[in-house]
Amino acid sequence: MLPRPASSASRLHRCTPSSRPPGQRPPRGCVSASLRRWLQAPGSLTARLRAHGTVTLQVTCQGRQTLWPQEREALGTSEGHVREVVLLIDGRPAVWARSVTPLPAVKGPWQAMKGLGTRPLAELLFTRRHVQRDPLVGERLPRHSAERQHIVREWQRLGMAASGPAPVWCRRSVFWRRGQPLQVMESFAPWVTPLLTPR
Repeated sequence: MLPRPASSASRLHRCTPSSRPPGQRPPRGCVSASLRRWLQAPGSLTARLRAHGTVTLQVTCQGRQTLWPQEREALGTSEGHVREVVLLIDGRPAVWARSVTPLPAVKGPWQAMKGLGTRPLAELLFTRRHVQRDPLVGERLPRHSAERQHIVREWQRLGMAASGPAPVWCRRSVFWRRGQPLQVMESFAPWVTPLLTPR
């Protein structure tokens, strides 16, 4: 069983200093109200996307991989089971997502992740018992970061550049079940973030 790290504070807040919650870092620039709502929205992201059209899912990669530095730190392992998907609204790419869990976990509490196919991960995260979620952490991916470069390459490889620019903003959170973590990273296409999120 992995020790559960202390929860990370979100880096997002309103641009006025007086509204900054204690312990939070100021963002690297103002975050619009609509973008902030997407980055901090609780519950199932898939359900929120469905308020704007028909949501479909395309699996682009799944299997054992060497993890990125941030994932290694969050999960405490250098290798894991990775699932990358694109969520589309009415056929238009809206969200690129990457889910990662340690290899022992995919044989244990997160084993259903391997058999999801084109079903959203939300079916595991928000319908199973005893699943806990750490706070969401949102950030703008640096231009030359490995994560952003990977997303841009995938956006182009999958022929999605014609639908608009690749995602720049993302959010991460770690889900826990029976002591095993699963981190989800969700990156929003720029055209999505101005949309109003349902309450």
